Amino acid sequence: MARRGATGNSLSVRFKDPERALAGDYLDWLKAAGEEQPRKTEVTIERPRTAITRNDSPDIPFDVSFNAYRGCEHGCIYCFARPTHAFHGLSPGLDFESRLFAKPDGPALLRKEFARPGYRPRPLALGTNTDPYQPIEGRFRITRAVLELCCETRHPLSVTTKSARILDDLPLFAELAKHGLAMAMLSVTTLDPALARVMEPRAAAPHRRLAAIRALAAAGVPVAVSASPMIPGLNDHELEAIVDAAAAAGACAAAAMPVRLPHEVAPLFEAWLKHHRPDRAERVMGAIRAMRGGRLNDPRFGSRLRGEGPWAELLAARLARLRRVHGLGARSWNLRTDLFRPPADARQLRLF
Repeated sequence: MARRGATGNSLSVRFKDPERALAGDYLDWLKAAGEEQPRKTEVTIERPRTAITRNDSPDIPFDVSFNAYRGCEHGCIYCFARPTHAFHGLSPGLDFESRLFAKPDGPALLRKEFARPGYRPRPLALGTNTDPYQPIEGRFRITRAVLELCCETRHPLSVTTKSARILDDLPLFAELAKHGLAMAMLSVTTLDPALARVMEPRAAAPHRRLAAIRALAAAGVPVAVSASPMIPGLNDHELEAIVDAAAAAGACAAAAMPVRLPHEVAPLFEAWLKHHRPDRAERVMGAIRAMRGGRLNDPRFGSRLRGEGPWAELLAARLARLRRVHGLGARSWNLRTDLFRPPADARQLRLF
């Protein structure tokens, strides 16, 4: 039966690495095996008034974003977005993974934004909160509709995902990239299938993410790897192997950030750690506190995405060396904004 990320799902069972490797994605394998899901995914349609979220954080390299979904079926136990489900009166644990929200009106709202007189394009970031290519994208195709709109209007965008489903839209990415309008970032946190299956139970297998990097790069799409989050004593020893593999696949940039455990994420992660890696739970939690000033989360701008102390400094030095060795850049590019044209219907109206 299907495995979720948060602990407390007593119906989940193991599945074997060879079977996962054969199918590549756990949900695909599950469907082929004819297994039932112990906790059905529910999707609520959300009708927002606006589509674009604006950001003024100095830590983040984008200022406008669009999120197609709330909650994420990938079930990554460390996900910093989990606490947002509490705003809906839902649990950041299993509810976050199984009671999702979709915004099918989002692309139409974006079209209205793009058509506004005086609209000035900025690179639109997708996947800044939850994954735009999580499994329900196959049903709703919201991310695809946004890409189609950006192709029509020549609007720049970036996408961050840990799903190989991004390749479903490869022709759209290639078209945008041809004009300097698109970049992609694949999150690869581990190359170990045993760790991936419990830490990110419904995300694409690591080798499929590397294959996605290779396909995007071959199509001319600038693609980065994010080896994030790095968790001391759990996956941090894999940084070099992850970046080496991504560079060999064609990545031209790399990023790595230490884990942060805001609000409800901290107890969820600690419970998960004690359940799946009890032999190292105390050491991992102690190391996280050491780089967060004795706490499990540091919300301050300037340090929340970097951490502090010897471990954080060593992580930054290791990443810098890997960038030098492989000739990799940072995770952002200067996407073009001068090619933007309003949606066709807006251009027609302005003729009258």
